[in-house]
Amino acid sequence: MQIRKYKPEDLPELKRIHAAQNFPYAFPDLRNPLFLTKIVLTDGGDSEEKIRGAALLRLTAEAYLLLDPKAGTPSQRWQTLLLLHEAVRCDAWHRGLEDVHAWLPPAIAKKFGRRMTQLGWQRDDTWTPYCLRFACRATVEERLRRKQISSLTYDSDLQL
Repeated sequence: MQIRKYKPEDLPELKRIHAAQNFPYAFPDLRNPLFLTKIVLTDGGDSEEKIRGAALLRLTAEAYLLLDPKAGTPSQRWQTLLLLHEAVRCDAWHRGLEDVHAWLPPAIAKKFGRRMTQLGWQRDDTWTPYCLRFACRATVEERLRRKQISSLTYDSDLQL
């Protein structure tokens, strides 16, 4: 098995794999520069390699709001939020981002969620979110050394 960078000629096979999964979303446009990571796993065959899968990472943003709960009246705090919201929305758009995500603490989710909806945010419970936190870069290298990931080679141009 070999891990390598995506090549444009991989596109038809990745589209075939995507269709075979039968998930309810369109195949992404891999020319989009927000796809920072495009990694393909092949069977390692040189001339007739077969793609086994791919992993794609698209850049997105997580929103954090820091708003003094004691500053001004509720109406003034709402106006502050509106100003910040529009400024950040414009800044994110100019930077090329396509979306922003926010996770609300349960204590404010219902009430503040209604405010967010007024601003154009959509609650999305369709898919179950998961998060991967990176503890240390050496983890993959250590697992390779201990042979927990066997028979796998990496292209030298990948940064691992």
